[in-house]
Amino acid sequence: MTGRLYGVGLGPGDPELITRKAARLIAEADVVAYHAGVGKQSNARRIAAELIPADAIEEELRYPVTTGATSHPGGYAGAMADFYEESAARLAAHLEAGRTVVVLAEGDPLFYGSYMYMHDRLSGRFETEVVPGVTSVAAATATVASPLVRQTDVLTILPGTLPEAELARRLADTDGAIVMKLGRTFPAVVSALRQAGRLDGALYVERASMAEERWLPVADVDPSTVPYFSLIVVPGDTARSGSTTPPAGPPRAAAELLVVGLGPGPDHWITPEVTEALAGVQHVVGYAPYVNRVPQREGLTRHASGNTVEVDRARLALDLARDGERVAVVSGGDAGIFGMAAAVFEAAEDEAYADVPIRVLPGLSAVQAVAARAGAPIGGDFAVMSLSDRLKPWELIERRLRAIAEADLVLAIYNPASRSRTTQVAQAKTVLLEHRDPDTLVVVGRDVGRAKESLTITTLAKLDTDAIDMKCLLLIGASGTRATAAGQVWTPRFTERSRAGS
Repeated sequence: MTGRLYGVGLGPGDPELITRKAARLIAEADVVAYHAGVGKQSNARRIAAELIPADAIEEELRYPVTTGATSHPGGYAGAMADFYEESAARLAAHLEAGRTVVVLAEGDPLFYGSYMYMHDRLSGRFETEVVPGVTSVAAATATVASPLVRQTDVLTILPGTLPEAELARRLADTDGAIVMKLGRTFPAVVSALRQAGRLDGALYVERASMAEERWLPVADVDPSTVPYFSLIVVPGDTARSGSTTPPAGPPRAAAELLVVGLGPGPDHWITPEVTEALAGVQHVVGYAPYVNRVPQREGLTRHASGNTVEVDRARLALDLARDGERVAVVSGGDAGIFGMAAAVFEAAEDEAYADVPIRVLPGLSAVQAVAARAGAPIGGDFAVMSLSDRLKPWELIERRLRAIAEADLVLAIYNPASRSRTTQVAQAKTVLLEHRDPDTLVVVGRDVGRAKESLTITTLAKLDTDAIDMKCLLLIGASGTRATAAGQVWTPRFTERSRAGS
């Protein structure tokens, strides 16, 4: 009969924070295992030392490397993978011999802990139980005696190892936050807090619940003194302490509202004009994935929302601009092509916004990006349509499809399908085949400009409509659209008739 594996949380450092269940299991264990850093004693063993039976077998699982260089052919990741495999094999031998194995874990076993790597490798083979422990988060907030989140506040736990720009964005977008894994990352974390407007009120806690515990404002910490066993508490209340509400006084003149296109993908496709404009605004308003593309910086407030509230977010932007705040509404691609520009002008028809000037800054459109990847398929006359019937009836879409097909125009199709619209692209294909040759060339661009970009050249008859989703843009060729020997697609600037008559 095999033994039983326990992952036992010890709390953050103070032995008195070990739970009664954890203490009982340690005292009854045949084998007690614990991790230790390079050249260091195990902190987990120190916490549980008085509970470990004198006759227990101890398994010290010492890391081969922390963050330093290694000669392992697989680098750091390879060295750690081998270490976890070897450690699991050592514990498995005890379990197969019928021994009870307790793996000690600082804090909670499944919260940024090393135990989870043993759990991944052994829980499928042996009976396993995880005993939760008090986390460093709980200990730190108790230390500073500051409420972390209230009522409907959102709490985000972040590793300080995230890229600085990503860390700043997430800090700006949450109410309360905990930033862990400090040490050498501390200066970048402080910079991210400053960019997010969250440095004031952020608290640094070191070795929470231990004898060496200390805490102070993050702004007062010497970066050279920060150990790994430290974290930063950002109370949810600080998300509102830096409010951008204008001070009481004479009303300010309305500010110009900017509506900008971010392009369809990579940052280098954002125009210098848009980059300069975004650097000067106090607020960015838009659909969350687009707002997330704007780097967080000090003095910038982000207002992200869902995908079907365009007019609501336009009104928010107009309200801010009317109060004198500098605001940019962001869209993917070009804001004027199925983007936020039209929604802003729609909302601005309200007389309440009559004094708000609006300026639209162009961006690289998705149709341009896909066409460039394919060659020159829109080198002649072309039309652009959306298949979304959320704002217009399908009967109108179908009538326009027929008109474009009869006019022999290249057709760019936005929004061909979504999770709730799965049949329209197949219907569009049927309509187009009534007027177009089945061999008409079709370009399918997916995620163009992003990491998973793909480009497919097919024909109208062979177009796999089941493979089309919201990430795709389609280019349906005209009768004159052709492909080169290298597979690039292009449409002549002339029709054969006009060329013959010239």
